[in-house]
Amino acid sequence: MAVKWDGGHSSSVLCLNVSAEGLVASGAERGELALWDGGGSPVAQLRLPQEEDVTSVVFSARRPSTLYTSHGETISVLDVRSLQEPLERFHVNEEEINCLSVNDSDSSLAAADDSGAIKVVDLESKKVSRSLRHSNICSSVAFRPQRPQSLVSCGLDMQVMLWNLQKARPLWTTNLQECDMEEESPQSAGQFFNPPLAHSLSVASCGNVFGCGAQDGKIRIFRVTGVRFERELEFQAHSLGVSQVLFMPEAYWLLSGGNDGKVLLWDVSSNFGKQQKSPAKSLHRRKAQAAASSRKDGKLNKVASNEHPGVVPKLTIEHGEKVNWLSCAEIKGSRRVLVADQTSSVSAYPLPEP
Repeated sequence: MAVKWDGGHSSSVLCLNVSAEGLVASGAERGELALWDGGGSPVAQLRLPQEEDVTSVVFSARRPSTLYTSHGETISVLDVRSLQEPLERFHVNEEEINCLSVNDSDSSLAAADDSGAIKVVDLESKKVSRSLRHSNICSSVAFRPQRPQSLVSCGLDMQVMLWNLQKARPLWTTNLQECDMEEESPQSAGQFFNPPLAHSLSVASCGNVFGCGAQDGKIRIFRVTGVRFERELEFQAHSLGVSQVLFMPEAYWLLSGGNDGKVLLWDVSSNFGKQQKSPAKSLHRRKAQAAASSRKDGKLNKVASNEHPGVVPKLTIEHGEKVNWLSCAEIKGSRRVLVADQTSSVSAYPLPEP
């Protein structure tokens, strides 16, 4: 059962983040920002200027009292010890920001927006150090752990890209629709009607594995090798679009949230074990499995699910509302998945131990 966190917002909650010290930040429509303690009580609230929707919140890894928030085209830097007027504001994006990411050395901040641009701000000089671009809305961007110059991004152009901040062009790009057409699976024809617009991505703690959730209900897992990445795994996760994916601190445990109102926990570690077969062979095997699977009434055929023992969810939460954002917090010694949805509440669900 969910524990509802109420009293922090009057509008739909759009984003969440948890600091290294366990403080939870949430952003909502109309400029609402709230901070919560581990017990789910609001400890501070602020309405940002112009009352623009707060679309992303992210704590600094090295300075957990520093919170970066995006609202409209603006990034505000706040001190959570005294939640008042922003310490600084950056106005470097030309359209609404969808996602923020800060590298783990706290030297660079990336902001992805509706124009397809990713503006990278050098946090020391306070200036844009690099402008990267998708051809359509850039929905998600994430720095890779332990690699402060490297980031991945995805967008509604169906592109997933790997970047290095020393270069203005992507090191590697994959078009999700082209990959699907190459596989010639029975669902390929349907991709034209439900294209894999990429909504969210998350990088595992190792920094070399990341997952991407898309409008076609699928999750794709990639492995970075040098200056490129290979698709390691693909599976139907939700009956509607995957709005959020989140790798947990444990290696290869992945949370996903969908427009179907479900929150699912996946263990994809078996696909990255030491005995992993060559990518070419394993991809060929997965293609054969994908061709054998079929969808029925919006859910994976049971037989097909049993043929994919590595991608059966460890936990299914029937949340009931379209998921806007997911986060994970340690509360009173046990882990919770925090869910933001169309309501003004944050929902907290218990998670199993690894």
